[in-house]
Amino acid sequence: MADLDNKDQTEMDPADMEDVEEVEEEETGEDNSKARQLTMQMMQNPQILAALQERLDGLVGSPSGYMESLPKVVKRRVNALKNLQVKCAHIEAKFYEEVHELERKYAALYQPLFDKRSDIVRAAYEPTDEECEWKPDEEEELTEEMKEKAKVEEEKKDEEKEDPKGIPEFWLTVFKNVDLLSEMLQEHDEPILKHLQDIKVKFSDAGQPMSFTLEFHFEPNDFFTNTVLTKTYKMRSEPDESDPFSFDGPEIMGCTGCTIDWSKGKNVTLKTIKKKQKHKGRGTVRTVTKTVPNDSFFNFFSPPEVPESGDLDEDSEAVLAADFEIGHFIRERIVPRAVLYFTGEAIEDDDDDYDEEGEEADDEEGEEEADEENDPDYEPKKDANPPEECKQQ
Repeated sequence: MADLDNKDQTEMDPADMEDVEEVEEEETGEDNSKARQLTMQMMQNPQILAALQERLDGLVGSPSGYMESLPKVVKRRVNALKNLQVKCAHIEAKFYEEVHELERKYAALYQPLFDKRSDIVRAAYEPTDEECEWKPDEEEELTEEMKEKAKVEEEKKDEEKEDPKGIPEFWLTVFKNVDLLSEMLQEHDEPILKHLQDIKVKFSDAGQPMSFTLEFHFEPNDFFTNTVLTKTYKMRSEPDESDPFSFDGPEIMGCTGCTIDWSKGKNVTLKTIKKKQKHKGRGTVRTVTKTVPNDSFFNFFSPPEVPESGDLDEDSEAVLAADFEIGHFIRERIVPRAVLYFTGEAIEDDDDDYDEEGEEADDEEGEEEADEENDPDYEPKKDANPPEECKQQ
């Protein structure tokens, strides 16, 4: 009977076998669907996501296991390559030191042009007609009729107001036009920055540790007695012995500001507030006046001090990171191209780069939406948990 039963099973009708397979497939499909639903529920749990992220963060920089699988003789050769890489890092450090020397050399060539720019801005020099002649791009060329109309309008405006000296509010306008700087700017800073006449970059002397100093030159004003405010950034171009592979060019090691000699009652980095205090025993209330820090661009000249140990709290690290970025930007972009930030042309160039990237992203997004709409199984669902609007702090 056993043999007969086996024979019956072996000779089962193919149609019956198909039914069995279909049942198995249905059961497997149900299992997969349940697994997917369970996975989706897990991924929507913030605690599980946080745990996964912590686990992934712990894997960053950890060996993949590939190196451990290599034969010993190959590991030896890889170590030789790593030693060569350390030597490359030291050569790269010397390269950047020479770049710094080149910057110092060419800064001396640029400076006469920057000095003349400053003279024009502060009305110490009136440029000649030849120096003021500017040939516009083909796109900017106007018809004779439009040129004449523009000339008449300019002459009319000149008659209506006094002839201004130099280029009023040149640097203040630059600050307002650059997001990185305008974010630091407060309304009470603007009257002071109207007196800013020039920003200069000074590099350390040959043979001295790498550094650069930003000099902010002010005309005499009612706010402080300083004529120059300075900010010095100390740099280093050498690999860290404990982690030589992290070397990626010169890094700023610290910065020092200067003391601003504020006139009485003009210090915009401080503000006075009144606070009511209640006596615990008698219950009487008194009003006390306190001086507290105030948001201001001029806090730029009082950065957090970096201790010798190099250990900083998170807030100080964030402030210094932003400070270093601003210092580099002023040195590398603002000072060399100030007039283009004044006119907005440099900003337009930067915006063009971002717009192109944005358009590509928008196009991809549009394609995805189109694919979803063309999918016959696509059913748009209303998001049960719409994201909160981003709020400007």
